[in-house]
Amino acid sequence: MRTKIFIQRVAGFVTAATAVAAVSTPSLAYNIYDKDNTELNIDIEAVVGTFYSEERYNLGAKSEAGDAKWQEGYVKYGLSGRHSIGSGGGLYGAVNLVTSGTWGDGDAGGFTSGEERDTTLEDAYVGWRSGSLIPVLGENGLDISLGRQPFTIGDGFLINDDALNFGDALNAPGLDFNRGGAYWLAARKAFNETAIVRIGGSDGLRADLFWLSSDNRAQAEMELAGINAEYVGQKGTFGLAYIEGLDVDDTYAPATGYLSRDGQQTTSLRYQGNAGVEALFLSAEFVNQKPGARSGKDANAWYAEAGWTFSDLPWAPSVNYRFSTFDQRFDPLFFGFNRGYGTWFQGEVAANYAGPFNADTEVHHLGLKATPSETLSVGALFFDFSDTAGGTGHLDAQEVNVYAEWVVSPHLIISPVVGFYNPDKSAADGGSQIGSNATSTYAQLIAIMPF
Repeated sequence: MRTKIFIQRVAGFVTAATAVAAVSTPSLAYNIYDKDNTELNIDIEAVVGTFYSEERYNLGAKSEAGDAKWQEGYVKYGLSGRHSIGSGGGLYGAVNLVTSGTWGDGDAGGFTSGEERDTTLEDAYVGWRSGSLIPVLGENGLDISLGRQPFTIGDGFLINDDALNFGDALNAPGLDFNRGGAYWLAARKAFNETAIVRIGGSDGLRADLFWLSSDNRAQAEMELAGINAEYVGQKGTFGLAYIEGLDVDDTYAPATGYLSRDGQQTTSLRYQGNAGVEALFLSAEFVNQKPGARSGKDANAWYAEAGWTFSDLPWAPSVNYRFSTFDQRFDPLFFGFNRGYGTWFQGEVAANYAGPFNADTEVHHLGLKATPSETLSVGALFFDFSDTAGGTGHLDAQEVNVYAEWVVSPHLIISPVVGFYNPDKSAADGGSQIGSNATSTYAQLIAIMPF
């Protein structure tokens, strides 16, 4: 069971008037009480998807050749609220449940069987914001929260919630990885236990101090802590993060290959912005990782990306190029889908089912995007994966994705994707695509319904 390829998917879209930017799944809050500085809301969101893959991949549980057709869905529902305390800021919190499932053949990577159904607690947190109580920190310059909640650093290169959602297909005696299915949609995103302190506002110097504990067995139930410091200016955001692994579950760490997470030290330096040029987009991050319980060499990963938006042309097209490289021993941690297709799931097939999953590879990426209207964006992505699998090239491949993001109404967002995946080698020759190394077709249709 080659479970070290664990990945995660956060289905993140926002209903902005400028089409769909991937940040977090939207939910509409229905206010049911607003009096005496207290507000209480009912929150509901629903996401469904249908998927087709012409081929299957042998990194999960299934090993037969042929196509796969499956469906995923979840509903998240609960309460959120806040209570103001004058100049002393206020309290806030939320309690939500998630009901999820996978139907049909299960996903093309074999991580779900199609028989998963589950309802579990998702969010359960409480927090306090300082309001104007600490003027030197600005409005709400101190924010302290505890409980079950998501957490992200930067654009999700290392941490973008705890959003890996395996089904029951990988279960074995004494090993239950089932998190309720909805693998691509990533129904469950919250860390099991957290303590997060946010210091500073939206500009200038700010920082996050965090302790996170995962109950995700596919992540070896990792416990970690760290600090994320940022300087947010007009020309961009500079960030420095340090993450230390504190513990893993001794039952699941050997099965997942994550024994080195206990004592692991990860340091990241990043930048994202436009350097003062409106049409320009720049993003880069360098990560050094020292192994923990199992000794070994340091591992590095880094990327550099540049893009340009032609705002004076019809549909305001943009073009981006990115190069990313990941050492063989690099652990991508809790990376996720954050600022759009391709970040940080590089290729819908490669990133979800076939590999190499942001480890042990070099990736060239070219992205094109245009906005025909305020509620519609379209794009095309190209990926080239090389120097994979310890330099053997067993997972070398090229992939093209074509997609659209359409805000039909405040209560419906639709996003179709068609992909073409061309591996250099078949499973018989050391690759992951079962049956052949011919170009395969992949398609998905996602509907997001914030009620």
